[in-house]
Amino acid sequence: MSHRTSGEKFYFGWYIVLISCMITLLTVGTRLGIGPFFKPMADELGVSRTFLSFVISVGMLAYGAGMPVAGKLVERYGTRFVLLSGLGMITVATLWTIWTADTVSFFLAYGILLSFGLAFTSPVAMTPVISKWFTRQRGRALFYLSTGAMAGIAVMTPVFQWLIGWIGWRDTLLVLDIVFIVILIPSAIWIIRDEAPAGTDLLPGQLASSHLSQTLSANQMIPLVDWKGALRTKPFWNIAAGLFVCGFSMNVLGSHGVPMLTDHGFSEMTASFGVGLIGIVAVGSTVVLGSLSDKLPRKNLLSLIYLIRGIGFLLIAVVMTPWQLYLVSVMGGLAWAGSTALSSAILGDVYGVRWVGVLYGWTYFVHQIGAAVGSFLAGWGYETFGTHLPSFGLTALLLAAASLLSFYLPVQVRYANHLQPSAHSSVSGSR
Repeated sequence: MSHRTSGEKFYFGWYIVLISCMITLLTVGTRLGIGPFFKPMADELGVSRTFLSFVISVGMLAYGAGMPVAGKLVERYGTRFVLLSGLGMITVATLWTIWTADTVSFFLAYGILLSFGLAFTSPVAMTPVISKWFTRQRGRALFYLSTGAMAGIAVMTPVFQWLIGWIGWRDTLLVLDIVFIVILIPSAIWIIRDEAPAGTDLLPGQLASSHLSQTLSANQMIPLVDWKGALRTKPFWNIAAGLFVCGFSMNVLGSHGVPMLTDHGFSEMTASFGVGLIGIVAVGSTVVLGSLSDKLPRKNLLSLIYLIRGIGFLLIAVVMTPWQLYLVSVMGGLAWAGSTALSSAILGDVYGVRWVGVLYGWTYFVHQIGAAVGSFLAGWGYETFGTHLPSFGLTALLLAAASLLSFYLPVQVRYANHLQPSAHSSVSGSR
């Protein structure tokens, strides 16, 4: 199959982006769309919300721990090997989960093995191949990958709720695994390919300006001998702290949003649609934010995202009617996307693209620690206080703190348009 250059009608790299978005939709939707499973699993297995929150929390850690492993295996064996390995683990974990009623086996299968397998089909596995295929439009392509993650929340949460009501949670997991098989096997064999054409998607005359921009921006960055040097600088920890709160907030909502809303008197479908609406709106806002991130200071945009998200957490815990829920969901969706994409871009601005992969990997692991802590604390808080209000209030406070930390990140320098500032921005004096 001809790869086509960017000057022709369609560049083959966009097929890779499209299928990567679909895989990301399934993966992130499975990982963050836990809410509809929560009560049915707890009731059928006869476990407490605290125990199930613990299982989910460990799963978040396993998901995060699997990401650097997946990244290393992509480098050594290629994307196809990692995707098919992940599919194998997902299939084994799914069958193990639906055939067991033992809580220890459930913990090992659903909590650990499924989560580790999902890390192998996560955006971390897809980012390297997209980065190889795109130079001129790399930011746009990676933001589309984030759109797949947002679509996962929007699509999978109500779909899971509908399927669980129809066939039960065990058969819903089986259907999910079949969908993974149908999409991943042909995609890994015929579409995903690590070898990009020479020049990727660059237009004639852009290669020289791209190199010039990299030379200019290198003089503005915080110099590092190796990636460990970033651990001694404030921007790294500001970003890591923000991503901790990002993971905390996303999984408080993903794991406990639907149960909280049903406890407040909303029907299961209304609650699921309310949470899913956040993802629907976030799909569009991701594209807009991708454009704005090249025009506005990224640290200001990241700060605003955290602030709006914090306000949304306060409001969603006190809404009384469906229209209020949907209004808050729309507002939250506008700020739900972009925090991880902006964080990785800022890491590149501050420390250079050479180190962005390993630094983003470690900060995303911190994100997953936040996810584990948030998911567990929300379940523990409900059983301790009899309400989700303390956990959602705490989340709002943490997001306000993340907003403040992000505001004090360095500001990227911008160059002339012909030097492609969106791909090669850097930072000014603040260190």
